[in-house]
Amino acid sequence: MLVTLAPLGSVRLTFQPLVPAEPAVTFTVATNPPVHEFSDTDAEQPTFPGGGVDRSDSEAHLDWAGPTPGEWADRLGVAPEAAQAVVCAAAREVFEEAGVLLAGPNRETVVGDVSGDDWEAARQDLEGRRLGFAALLADRQLTLRSDLLLPWSRWITPEFEPRRFDTYFFIALLPAGQRTRDVSGEADHTLWIRPADALARAQAGELTMLPPTLVTLAQVAAAGDLAGVARAAADRDAATPVTPRLDLPPDGEPRFVLG
Repeated sequence: MLVTLAPLGSVRLTFQPLVPAEPAVTFTVATNPPVHEFSDTDAEQPTFPGGGVDRSDSEAHLDWAGPTPGEWADRLGVAPEAAQAVVCAAAREVFEEAGVLLAGPNRETVVGDVSGDDWEAARQDLEGRRLGFAALLADRQLTLRSDLLLPWSRWITPEFEPRRFDTYFFIALLPAGQRTRDVSGEADHTLWIRPADALARAQAGELTMLPPTLVTLAQVAAAGDLAGVARAAADRDAATPVTPRLDLPPDGEPRFVLG
């Protein structure tokens, strides 16, 4: 169903086949004190950065630290192969769009500063799809630190949208010795801001945000500091999707309902 808002508060409904939701990930890098990243293609409507899931990552043989793909499968509500692909996608997007690499020489360490020319060339190859994330880790003999990703939630685009995504939200923990960079080529600009400040700007009408962004900001802000965010993430349901739907009351304004 395609919903078009018309003058005088009415709506026009056009029924069309339901579009399948494409698997995707989005993330925010959490620092201490808590400051989170937004990127946007419209300066007035920031979103968390992210991207699609590469299904080939489900078959890659990786050195892996943290929860196993099987354990991630339980957290995300998918098969282990799909969970591996989702986690790889999240780690890849963190490197592509924030310049932060969640990997190290072994299960207990992470690489240091990755802002040099050699690493930047690799990041650009990833972004241009000339290099796969699993290949990058294998070539440099690195272990994926999946324990530095905290699953937060899962949102599916409303059914009436012409393009839909089944998106997993993650909190990425900034490794010691690394720094974030504004390197994303997919956004007009990048904004780093405290969650509470972002919410205040949204309430003041300075920023317009979609429901997944607003809800996630409020949840992260309520968790307090970085330790509180980690504790909250451990108890969150990241498998059950939230799918906003349009409520059309016969005598009221159309509104979105989270469900």
